[in-house]
Amino acid sequence: MFVYNVTIKVNDSIKEDWLIWLKTTHIPEVMATGCFNGVTVHRLLDVDDQEGPTYIIQYQVGSRSNYDRYINEFAGTLRQRSFDKWGDQFIGFRSLLQVVE
Repeated sequence: MFVYNVTIKVNDSIKEDWLIWLKTTHIPEVMATGCFNGVTVHRLLDVDDQEGPTYIIQYQVGSRSNYDRYINEFAGTLRQRSFDKWGDQFIGFRSLLQVVE
């Protein structure tokens, strides 16, 4: 199993609206791709939040091929929608993790 880890620092001025959008629009769109088995949203603590909070969204994916399909077929469009809506009010990075049991 793998985890698609997305870490986002959000400008303080949009944090409430962004979180609502994340939960009601963006995550449902990502999950509708059929590539992921589940998702959890976390807020990073014990960091400097002066400019805004940092969130970690972790999508569980059962196979590398499903992850690759998401990246190749859906990620670009969904990322662009984020930039179209929020512009430069957030910064993020993404990584793929492998679950070690």
